[in-house]
Amino acid sequence: MQKSGSTAGAAAAAAPTPPQSQQHQWSSILTSKPIFSTLFSLRDPKPTNKPTLLLYTFLAISLLSITFIFSLCTSSSSTGPHSGPDPFLFPAHQAHNHRIIYDSTKANPPPPSIAYLISGSRSDSGRIIRLLHATYHPLNQYLLHLDPSASHADRERVALTVQSNPIFKAAQNVHVVGKPDFAYQKGSSPVSLALHAASILIRLNLKWDWFVSLSADAYPLVTQDDLLHIMSFLPKDMNFVNHSSYIGWKESRRLRPIIVDPGLYLAEGTEMFYATQKRDLPSAFRVFTGSSFSILTRSFLEFCILGADNLPRLLLMYFANTPWSLSNYFPSVLCNSRQFNRTVINQNLLYAMYDNRHISDPRPLNSSDFDDMIRSGAAFARKFQPDDPVLDLIDQKLLRRSPGSVVPGGWCLGESGNSTCLTWGDANILRPGSGSQRIEKAIVKLLSNGTFRSHQCV
Repeated sequence: MQKSGSTAGAAAAAAPTPPQSQQHQWSSILTSKPIFSTLFSLRDPKPTNKPTLLLYTFLAISLLSITFIFSLCTSSSSTGPHSGPDPFLFPAHQAHNHRIIYDSTKANPPPPSIAYLISGSRSDSGRIIRLLHATYHPLNQYLLHLDPSASHADRERVALTVQSNPIFKAAQNVHVVGKPDFAYQKGSSPVSLALHAASILIRLNLKWDWFVSLSADAYPLVTQDDLLHIMSFLPKDMNFVNHSSYIGWKESRRLRPIIVDPGLYLAEGTEMFYATQKRDLPSAFRVFTGSSFSILTRSFLEFCILGADNLPRLLLMYFANTPWSLSNYFPSVLCNSRQFNRTVINQNLLYAMYDNRHISDPRPLNSSDFDDMIRSGAAFARKFQPDDPVLDLIDQKLLRRSPGSVVPGGWCLGESGNSTCLTWGDANILRPGSGSQRIEKAIVKLLSNGTFRSHQCV
């Protein structure tokens, strides 16, 4: 357009009066376009040179072309991808309040949602991606965390995997922590990470019911359809936490020593600092010990993060300087709270094996433990070595998962194979298998032996 306009200006300077044929040509163009006729009918009634009229014509054409391009851009942006989750995954999803409506006439209750924190360290990107695929379901929420010791390549690999997966993009339920936290096995930094992750997940989505924190060395033993099916029949206020008021040898090793966790205030990981003195056990509240793994309700975590009761903060300050804070903090808060001390199930649904050499940390599992894992009725197990053959056995026998793909569920409509979940439907449809029967048997046995209530927080 600009090139044609400049040519017309040069022609006007060289020859004041254009040829007769050229006048006839532009006259026919103007009379054949009503919009141009209307435009130029508003000009000054005085005679105007034909070259000037030619320049005005090109300016008008340029203006209309720009307007047309802008209209195309506006139209394409208004018909772009959905700002919310894929409607094929959530067909009953209301756009105005983002609530899922369920048919109350159905026999099964609506499935719950679980918020997962999947965390790892240096060289754990592959394990985090595999664990994400093994635990994935569109109804859940996922927060992936690599601590500061992980390389930039590890973080980039995790982020690119999330961005390039079609189902993750469609469900919009996988998130990656941009500013990571240090989380040592000992100290209070694991508690800080868990509370931080729970607060992020609460801010991202308020529709989840339980919170599960998985380290990179953990792995599921059942499908999410199995787990969600069983959890849908349980009260939403049940916390699955191993706990005991019997302290024993833990008093001298885990409660009375005073430490300083460098993960709370140093940018680089260093060794724990132990004080020479020890402190007495508290008398203002009872200390309960348990496991570092637990399945916690959203209402309880909101109590710990946002509650008006000062008990969670009081216990957080106390356990900030004790070894193994994570295994003591949540059991102590639950059992010292009148609001939640009747919501605890003394079973965390995790399979782990300890021996005399691994009192504080479970020993690595292998293929010889496979049958015991199945009989335990647990939903998860740890710890596993990277790419141990038993993980492939779990994928094949228990999860029916192909390498590099998510676990097929009721929402997958594709043909059998790696492309099973590339076509999806309603995420609320669950197809539980034998894993749900194993969990059901374990929970029923726990609740039906007559000692469930009497063993709560004692």
